[in-house]
Amino acid sequence: MSLKQELQNLNNRIDTCQRKLEAAKGRGDQEMISKFTDELEKLSKKASATQHKLKYDMNKERKSLLDMPFSRPITKAEQADMGKLKKSVKGLVVVHPMTKLGKELRLEVMTGYAPKKF
Repeated sequence: MSLKQELQNLNNRIDTCQRKLEAAKGRGDQEMISKFTDELEKLSKKASATQHKLKYDMNKERKSLLDMPFSRPITKAEQADMGKLKKSVKGLVVVHPMTKLGKELRLEVMTGYAPKKF
């Protein structure tokens, strides 16, 4: 399971526990209140750790792209035939500005990163 899916599942479980906790508070059931409070705490810690891992991985990927010696915007003609471009440039990584990585890098246009000039 991917980290994003795991985080989504944790958030869903947190939401469910919060609803059950509110219902238990409405009934005044102390045993269930303590159970859901403990579970909420445990799930929140796990979700926080997963978010941190996602941010760490994103930052690691961002740094590896910035360390590549060459980068430049991809022209419209190159975007039209991306397969040909990727075959001609070994190790090319293309980042779109609307992706999470593109937003992290604060890109304005589609940009290619490569170990050699292309």
